[in-house]
Amino acid sequence: MIRILDRLIVRTFLKLFALVLAACPPLFVIGDIAENLDDYIDRGLTGGEVAQSYLYQLPLFIQWAFPLAALLATVFTVHSMTTHREVVAAKAGGISFHRLFLPLLVGGVLLTGVALALSEIVPRGNRIAAQVLRQETPGRSWRSDFVYRSEEGVSWQVDRLTAADGRVTEIILQRAPDHPDGGLHISAQAARWSEDEGWVLAQGYLRTPESDSTMRTLEFDRLGVPGLVERPDELLEVPPEPDEMTYAEIDRFAQIIQRTGGDANELLVKKEQKIAIPVTTLVIILFGAPLATSNKRGGAAFGIGLSLATVLVYMMMLRIAGAFGEAGALDPLAAAWIPNAVFAAAGLVFMARVRT
Repeated sequence: MIRILDRLIVRTFLKLFALVLAACPPLFVIGDIAENLDDYIDRGLTGGEVAQSYLYQLPLFIQWAFPLAALLATVFTVHSMTTHREVVAAKAGGISFHRLFLPLLVGGVLLTGVALALSEIVPRGNRIAAQVLRQETPGRSWRSDFVYRSEEGVSWQVDRLTAADGRVTEIILQRAPDHPDGGLHISAQAARWSEDEGWVLAQGYLRTPESDSTMRTLEFDRLGVPGLVERPDELLEVPPEPDEMTYAEIDRFAQIIQRTGGDANELLVKKEQKIAIPVTTLVIILFGAPLATSNKRGGAAFGIGLSLATVLVYMMMLRIAGAFGEAGALDPLAAAWIPNAVFAAAGLVFMARVRT
């Protein structure tokens, strides 16, 4: 009996989840088009280009829909079983509500895994969509007169960098004498980045210290430096948009900003949210299931109202906690996970109060 009941719960939940998941992306697209239509017209974008960009953003819209779809599916599944006395019948057969909830919990864990996988796909789609829409962020394409310290301990002094073509003019690279790989001083009139060769310097001097405290100098026309792993966009003062970076990319850029004395709180909060937001799918199932066990509340209206109110409260908490984290008032890890912690705690309290 319990296996039949598990299959019934899982089938009902997945059917409702898939229905909401299919319905949400078109609504997101319509809302986004209404908001940005004037901007698309000003850029001279064709209908095909706009449609192509939304196709690449589809993983993002699906990711947005996951918590809402999970909550609606959970609420309607549990409320329907409560209304039709299936929960009462199960309890009469010795099956507690906590055992009935187990298939939803397992489903939530699996869906969280899918949401985490989507969080690595979404940035790639967003990057392509931004290129199709010809979106440009001021200050992202070049940088002048700056100092940068790499993870390997190499200090860069750059006169001007243009990230679009990977070109640098007037560059000085220095490595301290006490570095495990030894001291180094390179000055060059120009440098160029390519995917095949990495950084190649032109017209300059390579100086290395000798054991007798003298300096050996070598003039070069062209010098490849394989130890420089930083890409041109990583040297920019303003990193790419967080929505266009994976978890590992955000972590790398945050470390770069911290090494150069910048404030990386915003990126650190976004990095933690890359994990926290997908986990919301599981937390929201835990929160919503016990609230739908009373048959005194009105069916569809209650389910939709509860879901929308929950999502709005969660989004408000996410934004407020994120703002505190970006301002440095909260640790980035805490700022990203506070909404999940609050809803998970509330869900556990509600679950403990359900009559089993």
